[in-house]
Amino acid sequence: MSRIVVLGAAGQAREVAWYLRETGHECVGFVVSDLSKLNDRDSRDRVLGDESWIDAHHSEIDGLALGIGSPGPRNRVADRVRARHPNLRWPTIVHPSATFDHESIKLGDGVMIGARAVLTVNVTLHDWCMINFGATIGHETRIGRGAVVNPGANISGGVAIGDGVLIGAGAVILQYLCVGAGATVGAGAVVTKDVAPGVTVVGVPARVAPADAKSSL
Repeated sequence: MSRIVVLGAAGQAREVAWYLRETGHECVGFVVSDLSKLNDRDSRDRVLGDESWIDAHHSEIDGLALGIGSPGPRNRVADRVRARHPNLRWPTIVHPSATFDHESIKLGDGVMIGARAVLTVNVTLHDWCMINFGATIGHETRIGRGAVVNPGANISGGVAIGDGVLIGAGAVILQYLCVGAGATVGAGAVVTKDVAPGVTVVGVPARVAPADAKSSL
């Protein structure tokens, strides 16, 4: 049984801890970037400390997992911690109920695939990307580093999703489209054309969101 520390302490971290239990790992506890920012949504009783805890105890654990639901912070935290501890593993965490083609899938470090997610053939998931529960990913789809696909999203075949992208719950992306790095697809949106890097799209069909709508996503 591997001893894994989860980075983060809120709801996503609790889900990752559940996935670790389901896959035979031990969740040692949670580590956060800033102890002063803990709030009532965080699992305070399971927080081991800030990232300096890893510095002091790295020889006592086997690896790390990301329990952070936002793409930007996922990549920043993972980069920072990996630079300090290059020898610690980032295991792939796949819930037992997820379905995918073991022969053709390509998985980077620290990838998480949630409960009842379905991925078909020749799917590529880069480091630290997260496929949440109930999402579906079609053939030849490529999902970038630290990207997050939220529950129930449907990504058709041949889609290219850039680094740090956020796909909202229940969103649909039609086949062979590209979603540029750092973009956000709002919950329930239907993407019918390429999305430029860094923009937010919402609605059916998805269009670039007005500035005052982005804060509510």
